[in-house]
Amino acid sequence: MNAPGVRWTPEQVLSLAPDAASQKAGNKLATAGPWSGAGSDGDGAVWGLCKGSGKKPYQTVVDTTGPAYSCSCPSRKFPCKHALGLLLLWAGDEHAAGHGDVPDWAGQWLDGRRQRAEKQRETEAGAEGAGGTAGGGRAADPAAAHRRAERRAERITAGATELEQRLADLLRGGLASADHGGYGLWEETAARMVDAQAPGLAARVRELGAIPGSGPGWHVRLLEECALVHLLDTAWLGRDGLPEPLAATVRTRVGISSPADGSPVPDRWRVLAQYDASDGKVTTRRVWVHGADSGRTALLLSFGAAGRSPALALPVGGELAGELVPYPGAGQLRADLREGHRLTGEPAVPPPGGPVTAALTAYGRALADDPWLESWPVTLTDVVPVPVPSGDGTAGGWQLADASGDAALPLAPAALSRPGLWKLVALSGGGPVTVFAEFGHAGALPLAAWSPAAGPEPIALV
Repeated sequence: MNAPGVRWTPEQVLSLAPDAASQKAGNKLATAGPWSGAGSDGDGAVWGLCKGSGKKPYQTVVDTTGPAYSCSCPSRKFPCKHALGLLLLWAGDEHAAGHGDVPDWAGQWLDGRRQRAEKQRETEAGAEGAGGTAGGGRAADPAAAHRRAERRAERITAGATELEQRLADLLRGGLASADHGGYGLWEETAARMVDAQAPGLAARVRELGAIPGSGPGWHVRLLEECALVHLLDTAWLGRDGLPEPLAATVRTRVGISSPADGSPVPDRWRVLAQYDASDGKVTTRRVWVHGADSGRTALLLSFGAAGRSPALALPVGGELAGELVPYPGAGQLRADLREGHRLTGEPAVPPPGGPVTAALTAYGRALADDPWLESWPVTLTDVVPVPVPSGDGTAGGWQLADASGDAALPLAPAALSRPGLWKLVALSGGGPVTVFAEFGHAGALPLAAWSPAAGPEPIALV
């Protein structure tokens, strides 16, 4: 496998940046001027010393097989601007960070990282062979864990029952009165769900509280969301009669986390898209990959709190050889990426796709498995971004229309305010393109696009 020696493109490096400011700062450090002792080896390591404001230069090292990063700077962003600048230097000039011997300071971090990865693989292999857990230590008392799970289930049941009463009171009094009590009553109800150890229900209650008075048609939106919360409540209360995949989905939706314990799926995983979303407290990074052989699409999630960027960052447009471990649930989209994956050097060509009608069918099937699903990954082939004419005093939007003109998907409101929309329009030029998107009740959010004129690698739209 030629993965360790694969040299990335500048676009792949920039796709790792946590934000636009980091991209700009990394570009400024992409020249040889601030760097000394820069080098790389045949095993995926890149290192260098970057001149900063202090006397000592920052020690920066990257393991591109992860990828993983280490820098002595105090930045809380991940990767930091020094790691981005070093990778851009390495990607743009094969002589600037040529092959050499790994310095001691970089070797210590690399050796430690690879030893931990090897130990983890040995632990997982031993646990699988023994039929136990991969924790590496003494297994927890199953009886005690069962008792804790039962106590939590009882608290969630009490919370779901109370929430059902709250919804019944709301409907009995009429939705028109929902905005009279203010947000405080909803926040109080959400706090009760937190006390019941049901953070998923708490999050949905907070969303309900934000709907009243949110604009024209809020009564309809509130009724729809109340119906979904009611469905989740009743599903939890009747979970013993559900098929196990759906029961696992319900447990996840109310807020009970489960480990990734599915059967590992080895494949060549093509990195299609990566973007961050923040609720003000936690930043969630969503990475979409597609298996070249299995045909499976998977979602990798990584989280960062207290101003820190999520740890996982993969080069969009690249291909990784490795194993994914899926989480339980009806859709089983989410998965974890095991250590030991490597870049293959192949581009992330688009997954098999189809027309708009096929995307609608796929989303409908996914909703049957998970009624609380926000969106579903779809690949649209031969579609054209076209504006929707305004009318009746309303502003027009955009949609992805089949080149044949048979059907179209509206773009989600979130897509209309992003520069990726204009990048997509420019890439299309009025002609058909292939688009990978998240499609849900709010519309489609384009994440990546391919055009014959632009080559085999995806154009990131987020």
